[in-house]
Amino acid sequence: MPERTIADFKRLLADQPTASLLAAAQADPRKGVQQAYQHYLRQAEKVTRFNQHMRLERDFWAHGGQYVAGIDEVGRGPLAGPVVTAAVVLDDHFDLLEVNDSKQLTAKKRAALMPRILEEAVAVGIGVADAQQIDQLNIYEATRVAMAQAVRNLSVRPTRLLVDAMQVPVPIEQTRLIKGDAKSASISAASIVAKVVRDHLMTMYDQVYPGYDFADNMGYGTAKHLAGLASLGATPIHRQSFSPVRNAKRV
Repeated sequence: MPERTIADFKRLLADQPTASLLAAAQADPRKGVQQAYQHYLRQAEKVTRFNQHMRLERDFWAHGGQYVAGIDEVGRGPLAGPVVTAAVVLDDHFDLLEVNDSKQLTAKKRAALMPRILEEAVAVGIGVADAQQIDQLNIYEATRVAMAQAVRNLSVRPTRLLVDAMQVPVPIEQTRLIKGDAKSASISAASIVAKVVRDHLMTMYDQVYPGYDFADNMGYGTAKHLAGLASLGATPIHRQSFSPVRNAKRV
């Protein structure tokens, strides 16, 4: 039997490889085969992680549920800008293996995944609580209000919510998960959507309120942001209830 070519290995590794093929690829000294083998291992790891992240959703579907929404937020910690939430409903056709906790992804990867999530998701809802709401309610309650808004903005009504460590004030059964964006594909998708939306908002705010470096720090208290706050004062998008904004002059 002739020796398999590198092209043969690439083709076979991409098409349900057998245990003997994997053993042969691992033992083959050719650089091209080793690259193909390592690519296979990385893809297999992504598939395994993806299946783990879909476990909660698939269990819900298996027990008769149709719509389960994953919910997450971005922006609880910054000194400026809104908190943005997203609710995402998936189905069993969803197959974006790269979807993961948004904090584990680069800005480029999040931007690439965003339109694909919007295309493949059954429904996506967005909620926003601005700085004034945050000051009035406190950041925790404002986040809950924004999460409820995201759920109401879905085009379908979910019968179960998967929430990252919070409780949403809506009359829908909920499962609260610690570090849910690492355990649920729908929460991971929601974290990406919320992050991309908020980053776009803060980039626009950087044009409206220059001098605070919002496009880079997204409202977090970096050295450049604090320097701008000290010299220019607080803008309308700053959270007056947050220190050190509380003691800054107002624009």
